[in-house]
Amino acid sequence: MSPLRALYLGLAIWGAIHPMYYFVTYMRETGTGLSGLIDAWYVNASTTGLTWDLTIAAIALTLWIVAETWVRKNWLALLGIPATWCIGVSCGLPLYLFLRTRGLD
Repeated sequence: MSPLRALYLGLAIWGAIHPMYYFVTYMRETGTGLSGLIDAWYVNASTTGLTWDLTIAAIALTLWIVAETWVRKNWLALLGIPATWCIGVSCGLPLYLFLRTRGLD
């Protein structure tokens, strides 16, 4: 594995664990679960703007993954889509780059 691929993988793991730690901590502290977490994303203009920023980035990343997967036939790279929407762009983007840079058969 090249150093660049290892870096992508490390960032994907970090992007999955670090934000999730804060999400889970918040849900435990408030006891509101996922619905309370989503409500917190819209508590003020700053968090709403950040939520929309990440949503637009996730849509663009999803379109890019689909377009490149269609051309390259690297079907494993589609794993970047659920990683993006279920975990976040901080995991989905580096995971996609990791999967995209692997050798194709």
